[in-house]
Amino acid sequence: MHMNLFASHPEHGGAIASGPGGMSEPTQKYSISMPRDIAEAARARSGPSGLSAYVTAAVARQIERDNLAELIASAEEEHGPITPEEIRDKAEYLARVREARSADTEEGRNSE
Repeated sequence: MHMNLFASHPEHGGAIASGPGGMSEPTQKYSISMPRDIAEAARARSGPSGLSAYVTAAVARQIERDNLAELIASAEEEHGPITPEEIRDKAEYLARVREARSADTEEGRNSE
């Protein structure tokens, strides 16, 4: 399936759209190809913001993942690979932080 979409592109003029950060940025119209089943699933899930916004958000998430993978590779080059123990320790730390935030939020709701 061949689809048109608006994607953020600061070097080009064109329509102004809200990007993933909520800020208005210039957009450029692109034509992309993707399998029909994926395109139809994306269209069905895109909701009121539309397919262009849905695809833009998906591409932005992929770029964030690619950047994170590059950062991890660079850190591992400099400091060695991350051990399973380090991963477990960080995961446990993040779980504790999330629980504390959740408790704080719940506590704030109950005091109102």
